[in-house]
Amino acid sequence: MVKITDVARHAGVSPSTVSYAISGKRPISQETRRRVEASIRALGYRPHAGARALAGSRSNVVALMVPLRAGIHVPVVMRFAVSVVTGARQHDHDVLLLTQEEGEEGLRRVADTALVDALIVMDVQLHDPRLPLLRSLDRPSVVIGFPAEPAGLTCIDLDFKAAGEACVEYLAGLGHRVVALVGSPPEVYVRQTAFAQRVVQGFTAAADRHRLASAVHPCEPAPAAARRVAERLLCDQPALTGVVVHNEPLLEPLIDAFEQLGLRVPGDLSVTAICPDELAASVRVPVTSVALPATEIGTRAVELLMRKLDRAPVPEATLLAPRLTVRASTARRAA
Repeated sequence: MVKITDVARHAGVSPSTVSYAISGKRPISQETRRRVEASIRALGYRPHAGARALAGSRSNVVALMVPLRAGIHVPVVMRFAVSVVTGARQHDHDVLLLTQEEGEEGLRRVADTALVDALIVMDVQLHDPRLPLLRSLDRPSVVIGFPAEPAGLTCIDLDFKAAGEACVEYLAGLGHRVVALVGSPPEVYVRQTAFAQRVVQGFTAAADRHRLASAVHPCEPAPAAARRVAERLLCDQPALTGVVVHNEPLLEPLIDAFEQLGLRVPGDLSVTAICPDELAASVRVPVTSVALPATEIGTRAVELLMRKLDRAPVPEATLLAPRLTVRASTARRAA
């Protein structure tokens, strides 16, 4: 078992310096801190939870783990990040933003030091390899997203399954019988990213319940890809009259593509989306949408974390109900 003296010897410092680097109780130079942290990682040292608790008070820093993987729409991610930072400052905490794709290794690296008091983890996969370690840590955490097995975690998110259902329910109520989901980029589904999978589940369940003809099409977030997917949809589903979009950058390019192919929105084709309200309202044809409440989710994630830091009870699951706003992009199906 690696001891603090082993780390000190490896880093060329005294054991007390290693202790200060872990606890933050006394200032040390950045160069020394980096050397100690490199030795901790190299040796796989894990400070004993009790010893770390005795070593000093809270750092008043929260880690936000949001790996910027391929297929992630950065402007929306940054909405979450800003809301977490703003919420944390209201509780006198700063935020350490971790954007690299380091998985379990990155989580362990942060958890094995006294840099942060608690963690918020985003971009969760259905079978996320970080979660077993997250359950075992001796510090509080909140997950923005719902994995396949959320037991033992504190999770918060929009109910994306219900959001997918809400879009289809609304289209079905307008008489549409053939619908399609233009979804996230293919790599998002390959990773089994939880929110994207939940939307597909809800879309498919509602379409089946109403006996609608339906199809799901992942799509790259580029205008040329929007044109290709529009052409494919009209080839595969010539009677298509309703579309759900879960891919923010495609919203306006997709409407443009359909209109260039001869379909008026909403006269011939109704379009709904799951996206931030500001985006849905700013499109040339304002889009009926389920809001993506990034600010509320981020703020409430911080509140849950602060309650856990104070050892107050919190619910394991917080699902925000979808809110659909009707705009100009939808109409009753033409007879």
